[in-house]
Amino acid sequence: MDRFATHEVENQAPAFSGINLYACDPALQEALLREGGGWAAPQLEALGQRLGSAEVQELARLANAHGPLLASFDRAGRRIDEPEFHPAWHALMSLMIGAGAHSAPWSDPRPGAQVARAAQYLLFGQAENGAQCPVTMTYAAVPALRRAPGLAQVWLPRILSRDYDPRPLPVAQKRGALVGMGMTEKQGGSDVRANTTRATPLGADELRDEGPAGAGAWRIVGHKWFYSVPQADAHLVLARCDESAEDPGAGALSCFLVPRFLADGRRNAVRVQRLKDKLGNRSNASSEVEFCGALGWMIGEPGRGIPTILEMGSHTRLDCVLGSAGIMRAALCHALHHARGRMVFGRPLAEQPLMQNVLADLALESEAATAFALRLARCFDEGQEPSQALLGRILTAAGKYWICKRGPGFGAEAMEVMGGNGYVEDGPLARLYRELPVNSIWEGSGNVMCLDLLRALGKAPDAARAALAAELAPAAGLDERFADHAAALLDGLAARLSDEAGARVLAEQIVVAVQAALLLRHAPPYVGEAFLLTRILQPVGGAYGRLPAGIDLEAMLARALVV
Repeated sequence: MDRFATHEVENQAPAFSGINLYACDPALQEALLREGGGWAAPQLEALGQRLGSAEVQELARLANAHGPLLASFDRAGRRIDEPEFHPAWHALMSLMIGAGAHSAPWSDPRPGAQVARAAQYLLFGQAENGAQCPVTMTYAAVPALRRAPGLAQVWLPRILSRDYDPRPLPVAQKRGALVGMGMTEKQGGSDVRANTTRATPLGADELRDEGPAGAGAWRIVGHKWFYSVPQADAHLVLARCDESAEDPGAGALSCFLVPRFLADGRRNAVRVQRLKDKLGNRSNASSEVEFCGALGWMIGEPGRGIPTILEMGSHTRLDCVLGSAGIMRAALCHALHHARGRMVFGRPLAEQPLMQNVLADLALESEAATAFALRLARCFDEGQEPSQALLGRILTAAGKYWICKRGPGFGAEAMEVMGGNGYVEDGPLARLYRELPVNSIWEGSGNVMCLDLLRALGKAPDAARAALAAELAPAAGLDERFADHAAALLDGLAARLSDEAGARVLAEQIVVAVQAALLLRHAPPYVGEAFLLTRILQPVGGAYGRLPAGIDLEAMLARALVV
C-alpha cells in the first residue's frame, strides 16, 4: 500500500461514452418517422453508435485543444496562406463527409431526404461542432451553384463526393471539394449593402494573360472581415460590379465563385490576413482576407447577389437551428448522465426532487427543439408546395432566432448540474457552452432574423396566416386552452407586422406555438401538458426548474435518456 495515499476516488459519474446517441433518444426517433425520414433509421442507428464512442469524443477534444494554425509562407518565403489542422480534425471531417452530411439531399433527393439529413446533423452536433461549419457551407452552396451550369458541371461532382480530400490543389485534381462563404466586411456587418469589395470583368489584355482559364472571369479587389473555412476549395463572395462595366448589374452586388486555386495550379490572389481568435468553434478556422485581384466567376444574374446568396442562407440557417438543438441535446445527456451517477445526501442526484425538476425542464426544452427542427426540415423537403415553402421561410427566421437564443442559458444550466466538474475543460460542457452563442450570431443575428420574419409574414399576409393556422389547427382540436392561445396569436398577426420593436416577442410566440402543437399531437401526454403549462399558459422566462406540481418528472427523465 502506498503510505502517501490520501484518498480513494469515488462518487464520480462514469464517462458518457459507449452510448448510442440515436437509440437513446426516443424523441428524435419519433420525429424522424413522422416527418418522413424513417427509411434512414438503420443508418442513423449505426451513426449514433459511432458518434457516441469514446474514440469520437477524444477526436473532438483533440481537435479543439489543438486548433488550426496559419502558415502564411513556405520555407522558401512563398505565400501559401495555408491553415494547418490537427489529424483529429481531418478524422472528424472524413466522418461527416463520408456520411454525406454535406450532400445527401442533393445526391439522393428522395422524399424525406432533408429530414434524414437533419437528424444526422443533429447527431453530429452532439459530437463536435467546428467541423459542422464547412459541412454546412458546402451543403448550402449547391442550390446557388446550380444557377451557373458551366461552373456546376465542374464543381458539383466533387462537392457531392463523399471522399474528403483536404489537399491544396485545383478542383480538377481533387476527389472532393468544400465551399465556404464570404459576405461580411468591416464597415457593414449584417448590412451587406454597405459592402465595398468590387469586381471588374477582365479586359482584353488580362484575358490574353490568363488564357482560356480566364474566360468569363472578374477581377475582385477588397476584403472580407469574416471568411468562413479559408481552407475550402472555393467561396461564394459578394462583390459590387464596377460601375464602369458594361453590365446590367453595374454598381450592384453580385455573387461570385472565387476558387482557392486556379486551373493552371496557381493560388488565387486571396490573402489570409489572420485566423480569428474566437470564443468557441475553436477546431474550425475562420479568417480575415483581402482580395488582391483574385479571379471570380459570377453566379446568378448580375446585380442579384443578395437573393442568390440568401438562398444559400436559408439552408445555413436551417443548420443553425439543427446545430443548436444538437448541442442542447448533448448538454442534457451529459448533465443527466452525471446526475444519475452522482450520489448526494444519500441518494442519486437525479432522484433529488429539485434536481429532477431542473433536468425535466431541460429535457422538455430539448425535445421541443428537436421536434421543431425536424418539422422545419420537412418544409425544405416539401418546398415545391407553396404553403410549405412559405411556412418554411417563416419558421426558419423565427426558429433561427428562438432556438438559438435558448441555447446559452440551456448550456449554463446543464453545466451547473455538474458543478465545478462542468466548468473545467476536462469535460465537454465548457466546450458546448462556448459553442452555443455562435448560432445566434452567425448567418444573421437575432434582430436580423426577426426583421426577416416580418418580411416573410408581410409579403403575403393572408397566405402566411393560413399556413400557420393549418400547422396549429390539429393541436387546437385536441386542447381548448391551446386553441384559445392559437386563435389570439393568429387574430393579432396582421396588427403586429409593422411593429419592429415587438418582432422578438412575435418570433418567440410563433416558435413556441408550433412546438406546443407538435408536442400536444405527438409526444406522450405528460410532455405536451408540461410544455403547455410552462410555455403557453405562462410567459417563458426565468431559470429552468419551474415545472408545476403534478408533472410526472420521473417519466420525463426516463424518456430523455434511454440507456
